[in-house]
Amino acid sequence: MDYKIQKITQWLDSGSINLFGMPFSGKDTQGEILSKMFNGPLIGGGDILRSHEDPAAIEKVLASGGIVPSDFYLHMVLPYLSREELQGRPLILSAVGRSSGEENPILEATEQSGHPIKAVIYLKLNDDEVWRRFEASQQNGGRGDRSDDTRESLATRLQKFNDRTVPVIEHYRRLGLLIEIDGSQPKDQVTLQIIESLLQKYQV
Repeated sequence: MDYKIQKITQWLDSGSINLFGMPFSGKDTQGEILSKMFNGPLIGGGDILRSHEDPAAIEKVLASGGIVPSDFYLHMVLPYLSREELQGRPLILSAVGRSSGEENPILEATEQSGHPIKAVIYLKLNDDEVWRRFEASQQNGGRGDRSDDTRESLATRLQKFNDRTVPVIEHYRRLGLLIEIDGSQPKDQVTLQIIESLLQKYQV
């Protein structure tokens, strides 16, 4: 496995991998794993937005399952990619540019900042599995006290995903960047499939 990771690291260089998935698809978990594997910072648009000077206002939008306007989102996120401490390092992006219309500005910004998107991973789940995982998380408290983990918010987030994020995923598919992964598998199997898929698709 170490040899495979080394091969992918060389191929990735200072590029980026963008991860997409429904809520509870394991996107954050896999993002953290890939971040450690490839020694690249994990960057999520939501985290950047929460660093805004008025985090309470941002949190209120996110807690309702809503999405901040694209112009504001891009104003916050795009300059972040050019930070000095990120230069020369690969990036693992957690659904950065998840709303239809944001994909091309993100592609341009990653290219200009020296972190071109080299692959897009889609952790695919069906709605039944999302709700099953939601119920399990409510019982075990595995995700902590997240304000957006309510039934009403989750229903809104799923609708937004289908309406606004699926078109983004399909755009990456047309560009030949998309890798679909069965997100219902155990965590370690998902990671292994991501590694094998990257090796196969890009003949690393």
